[in-house]
This record gives sequence, structure tokens and C-alpha cells, in this order.
Amino acid sequence: MAQQGITRREFLKASAGAAALATLPIELFAHAQGRDTLRVGLIGCGGRGTGAAIDCIDAHPSVELYAMGDAFEDRLNASLRALQEEKKGRLNIGDRKFAGLDAYKGVISSGVDIVLLCTPPAFRPIHFREAIQAGKHVFMEKPVAVCPAGARLMFEMGDLATQKRLSVVAGTQRRHEPNYIETIRRIQEGAIGDIVGGACYWNQGGLWHVDRNPQWSDVEWQMRNWLYFTWLSGDHIVEQHIHNIDVINWVLGAHPVSAMGMGGRQARTEPHYGHIYDHFAVEFEYPGGIKVLSMCRQIDNCAILIGERVVGTKGTADPSGSITMGSETWRYDGPKRSGYKQEHIALVNAIRNNQPINETRAVTESTLAAIMGRMSAYTGKVVTWDFVMNKSQLNLLERAEKLEFGPMPVDAVALPGKTALV
Repeated sequence: MAQQGITRREFLKASAGAAALATLPIELFAHAQGRDTLRVGLIGCGGRGTGAAIDCIDAHPSVELYAMGDAFEDRLNASLRALQEEKKGRLNIGDRKFAGLDAYKGVISSGVDIVLLCTPPAFRPIHFREAIQAGKHVFMEKPVAVCPAGARLMFEMGDLATQKRLSVVAGTQRRHEPNYIETIRRIQEGAIGDIVGGACYWNQGGLWHVDRNPQWSDVEWQMRNWLYFTWLSGDHIVEQHIHNIDVINWVLGAHPVSAMGMGGRQARTEPHYGHIYDHFAVEFEYPGGIKVLSMCRQIDNCAILIGERVVGTKGTADPSGSITMGSETWRYDGPKRSGYKQEHIALVNAIRNNQPINETRAVTESTLAAIMGRMSAYTGKVVTWDFVMNKSQLNLLERAEKLEFGPMPVDAVALPGKTALV
């Protein structure tokens, strides 16, 4: 279908080309504020946050880590020690270390140019709002919300970032990997014909967990063990499987219009696994009636499958690097670059060259699609995009905004057919 003289396929081709531009080398320009240094503030000092700080420092010699913040001082200090060992000459922290639930405010107001948002996803919309309103460029880990209310706030602040000419890059690193960029470019140019369906998977074993320390409050334990509480992580379909859903959205140039899912909690039932599910299966419907199967599982001693598949009228494709048409298969054999590093190079490049990029809408659409799948599995109902965007009253953001260290009972495990769709 054409709009204003541009076909959908031409639009998708242009989108893939824009992604490829993000891998270009950085030119050396003085920073717009009159200094040739980009000051970075890290919010969320766990393993992923520490890794993001290293990747951002590696993006260009002008980048320095200038401030750090975490809800827990011990985690902040552990991250600082690791960074001092890894990147000793690139830290300029001084006394700009902030601990507590409001640590993000200290980092954002410390004089940084870029903030790295790497806390559990529950806090992403709150921290993103603070950063954008303060005029900061942002790298943010995925997912970017755990409920429709949080996603709506992300869309709003993403639009504000565009108005302010701020750059925002998300941790959906596949969008910065040359193999995905080239393969999806070919798919969108018609290499497998018209897309009629697809599937995406993240089936793996279990992950880490944290046992309860009797000295911790309910809130501290849940935050330290955040993977297993929906209000903090969104459940693993949102926290982890978003990567694969994001690839499908990217290929199709669209978000799903509805989701019908199921799932359960069968193998991980001990208290340290909170109340989330350990498996999901969702059928997403995209515009044009395209159906995509989504599966994710975190159960030990089961088959492992992580990836995506797209089916067209002329062939099939694995967006990570292969296209099959009949007996012939094309395989990507170009350069391989770490998406974790390329996403930070793209961000620093955009800032230094005053050419803003903003990935907020794409990552928020993928986050909300995953939330739709979870809501459908939890309730047994079909969940539509219109419902989550315009009607849903589910607001887990309020809990994060009003949070204090103290009592918080573990939420009940969702029961399809009994848990209400709100």
C-alpha cells in the first residue's frame, strides 16, 4: 500500500539503510558545549550497567565516566572497582557517587551529557522522563516499561526527546549488528517475496536468582532478585524475549495488532522465583493478517532455541544472516561487529556530529508488544494494541514511583480465566 508516493517496501528499505549508517566511523568534532569531552553518568550498576559503561567508554576517546548511581551502595562500589580495573584512565568520578532510590536524580543533575539507564525495567520510564526533561542524551537498556502506563510515558518522552534534538539509543543490539542489518535489508527489498508469517524464540535454561537475606526488607529482596517479579522485570517474555519480538517488528515495519497467548509456572515454583511464569507461547497478528508464533521458556534440561524465522511467498529467511529460496541459500559473510559496542558508537557519533537519532518509539513498540503477550497469557484473553494503548488501566509504574524500602507482599501467580484483564 502506498502513502504519499512512498510504498511500504521503499519505507522499509530506507529504515534498514538508516540503521546501517549507525555503523559508520565517528568523526572528531568538538562537543557542542565547547569541550571535547562527553561526560557519562551510569544509573544502575549491575553487570549489564557495568558492561554498558565499558562499551560507552570504548566508543570514543572523548568519553569519560563522570558519575554513578545505584539503589544499593555495595553494588555501586563493586561496579566502580571493576571499572577502575578495566578502564582506570577513563574515569573521572570524584565524589559523584549516589546511592539510594533517588540516586538517579543525583547522576542526572551532576553535569553529565549522557546517561546510561541500566536499572531493572520498572524504573526506566521514570528515569527516562527525568533525563529527557533535563536535556540529557540517553542510552537505555531494554525493555523500557513493564506495563501500558509506562509504555505510554515512554512514547511521550520519546517525542519530547525529538523536539529537544536529543539522541536516544536502546539496548536492542541486533539493530546495530551488520549481519541483521544486511539480511533484513534484503528481506525488505523482496528477497523472499511478500511476508506471510514467521516465528521467534527464546527457549533456554534457568538464570540466576538471589535467596532472601533476613536483614533485607521485602522491597530490597525483590529489587535484588528483580528478574522474578513482574512489576520489576515485566516477566521474561518482556525482559528477554523482547529481542526476538523486536526483530520481527523491524522486519515487518510494524507492531502487532493483537496477541493471543498462554503460559504457566511449572518448573520454577520455589519462593526465590517470585511469581512469574517459566514458559509462554503467543500468536501475534500483524497488519495484513500476518501471524507470528512467539515462544519463550526458561527451564533447565530442555531444548534450546533462540532466534527468528520469516516466511515469504518466494522463500524463508533467518534475519540473523541467511535467506533460502528453493535449493539456493544466501548466507551473510560480511564483517562482524558487536552490537553491544556498535549501539554506543552510534550514540556518540550522533551527539558529536549533531545528527540526533532516536530509537525510543521502536523499542517501546517492541516492549509493548511483549507486554501484550504477557497480559494475554496471564488472563487467557485476546489483547489488542488499541486496548493497551488507549484503554488498559494496568499501571505498575505507580508502584515504582512511590517505592520505599519496606514491606511488599509477593503478588499472586496469574491464573488464566481468573486473573482480570485491566
